[in-house]
Amino acid sequence: MARNLTRPDEIIPPELIRLTHSLVTPEQFERLCAEYRELRLELTSTGELIVMPPEGSESGRRSFDLTTQLGVWSRQDAAGVGFGSSAGFTLPNGAIRSPDAAWIKREKWDSLTEQQKEKFAPICPDFVVELRSPSDNLTQLYLKMFEYLENGVSLGWLIDPLKRQVYVYRPNQETVVLENPETVSGDPLLPGFKLNLTELWSVE
Repeated sequence: MARNLTRPDEIIPPELIRLTHSLVTPEQFERLCAEYRELRLELTSTGELIVMPPEGSESGRRSFDLTTQLGVWSRQDAAGVGFGSSAGFTLPNGAIRSPDAAWIKREKWDSLTEQQKEKFAPICPDFVVELRSPSDNLTQLYLKMFEYLENGVSLGWLIDPLKRQVYVYRPNQETVVLENPETVSGDPLLPGFKLNLTELWSVE
């Protein structure tokens, strides 16, 4: 059952704070995710628990716009499957990560069993997006993007609305930094997908 967190000091329960100082098994991690559904949890390759409180409203609005655009394109293209920020994936190195948006080629996704799909699927997405929020540590996001690359991601975007920058990651290539772009293209991996950044940059 999900807990109803009503006070600021309850955003991250003390039990989870204690667990961040010890190692957590994948089985323990699965139980914690079931109990604390209102939080975003990740597990590093060495078993360290990462706890992220709920998004602020503005970050949530940006995340919704991002996944909506990817979802519309994915339905039209039909060559792969899109995912939002609540989906977790078990990477080859053992880490369990939840990108803000992800996409997997359909043949790769269909190769998994239904049981694997229902859990933290043992697969690395082909495309991932991390959307920086004000509470995110940029250095940690850099490291996370490189972890994705090392585990099989073909294209990654780190979007920083605070600086209006997009970092584009591809295997065996230098990171490309786009300054205040209006759009960013997913070609050739995601043919025809062009993310409109207007809504992500705006503040309402």
